[in-house]
Amino acid sequence: MIFFLEARKRGQDLYLWISRPPNGPTIRFHVNNLHTMGELNAGFSGNCLKGGRGILVFDRSFDEQGPDMAGPGTEYRVLIREMLRGVFCVPKRGVRGMKPFVDRIIGIYGVDGKIWIRVYEIRESEGENKDENGKIKLAKSKDGSPELSLVEIGPRFVLTPIVILEGSFGGPVIYENREYVSPNQVRREIRMSKAGRYSQRRNVETERVVKRSKLGLGEEKPDALDTKKLFS
Repeated sequence: MIFFLEARKRGQDLYLWISRPPNGPTIRFHVNNLHTMGELNAGFSGNCLKGGRGILVFDRSFDEQGPDMAGPGTEYRVLIREMLRGVFCVPKRGVRGMKPFVDRIIGIYGVDGKIWIRVYEIRESEGENKDENGKIKLAKSKDGSPELSLVEIGPRFVLTPIVILEGSFGGPVIYENREYVSPNQVRREIRMSKAGRYSQRRNVETERVVKRSKLGLGEEKPDALDTKKLFS
């Protein structure tokens, strides 16, 4: 799997390419609302170990029998799920540097045509009781297992699918998001809106000057004590 980040417009826009070489497919996403672990360090105090494995969890919108998969044209969600699984899941043969334990959960949610990704740490709750050596005991649930909780540690980001290509970074288009609006178009509409408001204010000011001139309110009345009047 190839995981390629493309920054454009001097870093204003960020795109993500996920491709399976050599035959594809390739998915292009627009990345927005990106917050790194460094930015969220103040709010998220996670402590995952380096090399730990993660459990990948998809919501029902990616399920073949889910509520969003009833109509035609939604088969691309299954393809996106398999591509993201190939990126975030550790292969069975393992990779160098990965440890044989699971300490995090990667949640992937499909909402409003976008893909929301959140990362949580699996944390075991510590109880107040101490053993004979003074060490803190882990809190136990009713069945005797440690109590577990999830703590968000980041990073968090949102992916908007743009296009899916049949080949690896090329080939025919097998899916295109018709509802996607590029950041350039959004910035252009904002500029046009600001220009329209400025033009409207200028028109109102011009109309006000014309009305005052027609009513004679803009002309200065001659003063009998004016020097120009006295010495003319």
